[in-house]
Amino acid sequence: MMGKWFSGHEHISMDVREGGVAYVMLNRPEKRNAITIEMLDGLKAAMMEADDLSSVRCVVLQGAGGNFSAGADIAGGAASGDYDPADYRAGDGVENDIWRTTLRGDTRQILFKMHKPVIAKITGNCLAAATDVALNCDILIAADDARIGFPATRALGSPANHMWLYHVGPQWAKRLLMTGDVIRGKDAARIGLVLKAVPPGKLDAEVDALARRIALVDPALTAAHKRIVNVGMELMGFTTLQRLASENDVRAHQSPALPAFMALAREKGLKEALRQRDEPFGDGEVHFDD
Repeated sequence: MMGKWFSGHEHISMDVREGGVAYVMLNRPEKRNAITIEMLDGLKAAMMEADDLSSVRCVVLQGAGGNFSAGADIAGGAASGDYDPADYRAGDGVENDIWRTTLRGDTRQILFKMHKPVIAKITGNCLAAATDVALNCDILIAADDARIGFPATRALGSPANHMWLYHVGPQWAKRLLMTGDVIRGKDAARIGLVLKAVPPGKLDAEVDALARRIALVDPALTAAHKRIVNVGMELMGFTTLQRLASENDVRAHQSPALPAFMALAREKGLKEALRQRDEPFGDGEVHFDD
């Protein structure tokens, strides 16, 4: 290990290892790496530092403690007794909601816009807003048993960073978003949501080998390769779609489902609101016949 570099946020860490690979960690395992706004800012700062360090040629983004991330921390990190669901996406007007949602979307897009390649290593849960982060990475490698999806689309909105269409095409994007169902890593590889899935015990070696292989190439060349593919996506409407996704998320907040969910969370608690939201969907997973 070459050393620890980034220290700008208590829940984001970065280690630069021999071979030119930087490992950036979502490091809040006691909350399943639930992402706060401050963590997003810290993640952006870490990625910008990795992009700037001449010793780094490839970046791996991972989560601590067995999960990539359970999604956004909609409780804001507050103790359960102090949590008021009305504070989440406070209803102070559509335009303010669009401003906030777009700003957070732009923050996550550092993964897409930075010059160096980023591999997302997906373990455990990668849910809701965590997919907004992971799907902006260049390559995703998952454990076979990882759970990837956006259950929040059942009541809370639509992905503000929309990469689903680019990874899986229109039918699978609709199938996953219209149900909020999650898909296991091994099946995510079948539909192109991730590049590859491997047994959990082999994931570290698989990701490290690919990252080191990429790092063998001059970073000026990998940057050129990343940029031309991403420009191709922009020609397909990527930039416009991200803005529309943010605004459509705000439009989805106007659905009766969101205030109903928040009222239930206020009355019965967040855990009970989530249970009632998800119970009609059974195990909430995509199943293939084989």
